[in-house]
Amino acid sequence: MNDYKWLFCPICHNKARVKLREDTELKNFPLFCPKCKKESLIEVESLTVKVIEKSEK
Repeated sequence: MNDYKWLFCPICHNKARVKLREDTELKNFPLFCPKCKKESLIEVESLTVKVIEKSEK
């Protein structure tokens, strides 16, 4: 199962070290970006990413 896509940070648009498969579902996932050092709360369903909240820490 090598069918995956990288999840990108909604703030800086760089790879966030999380891989998604087509059947991946995330609810209220705290995505931390190691490059911009910010955290975003996201939901993922069928490779569609929805940003719930962007944290500007």
